Amino acid sequence: MSDQELFDVRYLTPPDAARLEPPTRASHPPRILLLYGSLRARSYSRFATEEAARILDSLGCETRIFDPRGLPLPDATDPGHPKVEELRTLSEWSEGQVWCSPERHGAVTGVMKSQIDWLPLNSGGVRPTQGRTLAVMQVSGGSQSFNAVNGLRLLGRWMRMITIPNQSSVARAWQEFDEAGRMKPSAYYDRIVDVMEELVKFTLLTRDRSDYLVDRYSERRAAGRSTEGDRIAAAALKSAG
Repeated sequence: MSDQELFDVRYLTPPDAARLEPPTRASHPPRILLLYGSLRARSYSRFATEEAARILDSLGCETRIFDPRGLPLPDATDPGHPKVEELRTLSEWSEGQVWCSPERHGAVTGVMKSQIDWLPLNSGGVRPTQGRTLAVMQVSGGSQSFNAVNGLRLLGRWMRMITIPNQSSVARAWQEFDEAGRMKPSAYYDRIVDVMEELVKFTLLTRDRSDYLVDRYSERRAAGRSTEGDRIAAAALKSAG
């Protein structure tokens, strides 16, 4: 049995810790896009999303909440539809995202999935979600469940996002919000604060490094992009040190 590796050394180099320290750091507030998954007038996923945005604003972020009303079903129209363009522009603008869905029939809602399905993995050389951080939340009408957040995690991985470890699941959401749609003080609210705090930390940690973190051997090989320059630079840095 041969010990010969099958990878092409022209497109592979050991990870360089120095490249994980960006020469410059962005100074603008973290940009966070928030999506929710219900069109009801009294939408608990929207209420939870608005609470998350308030927390993020207090943590120094710039936030945008996308209103899914009027967004067509995926493939029902041209991507040039104004709502589709709005969603994609916001996704490209963002450095992190929050997805909050009700749990319906044990899964995320069609409203939530439609928004994600309109975000392509690649569009004109731009990847609207790759390398961005993601926090997932859900609201339930009954007892606490994690089906929706588990589904959102799967979708986040598929969209090549960095999904943070913490998450929020609000049970019996109908009793957790007042008539004005504000969340009542509770352990559920405290968990949303925890999740948003963690999201901001992960966003600050990765946003200046995301290009390097998601740079892949298979894609370099497919594009014929050699890492020889990276090896030379790493050797020069080591000798200088």
